[in-house]
Amino acid sequence: MLSTQQEQRVAEIDAIIERHGRSRSALIPILQDVQRRHDAIGDFAMQAIADRLGIHPVEVYGVVTFYAFLNEDCRGRFVIRLCRTISCDLAGRDAVANQLRNDLGIEFGGTTADGRFTLEWANCIGMCDQGPALLVNDQVFTHVTPEKVHDILSACTRAFGLHGAQEVQVR
Repeated sequence: MLSTQQEQRVAEIDAIIERHGRSRSALIPILQDVQRRHDAIGDFAMQAIADRLGIHPVEVYGVVTFYAFLNEDCRGRFVIRLCRTISCDLAGRDAVANQLRNDLGIEFGGTTADGRFTLEWANCIGMCDQGPALLVNDQVFTHVTPEKVHDILSACTRAFGLHGAQEVQVR
């Protein structure tokens, strides 16, 4: 008997929950594992997780939407988060933001049509003394200038075809 895609998803979620346990404290690790497997945490997964943990779906949704590292929707291969703190603003963040918008052809909160890049704001990435700063996935770039944006995006494009590439190498 063939199982439906939803049945397969439920079986995967059950296995993830079995690994982490059915307590509320396991919610974030469960969500992270679901996201790693499917690139996003959709409504169906949130409902299934809530059912299995015995909590209301809005509680799961609240956690997913609160934390920037959890996603309801699929994001690009490279998620670029530009710090929007006052220190990065004073160091030239607006010029970097404009360069990112122009080079990628998207606004903050958007993903390029080819699925390579998602552009987001970050409230703070802890590099206030080295701004403007941004993250590409989990890799930090500091003292970013509009010129450096070109190098970062070019490095991402070069790395796009490399399976398992963990870091973007800027030349």
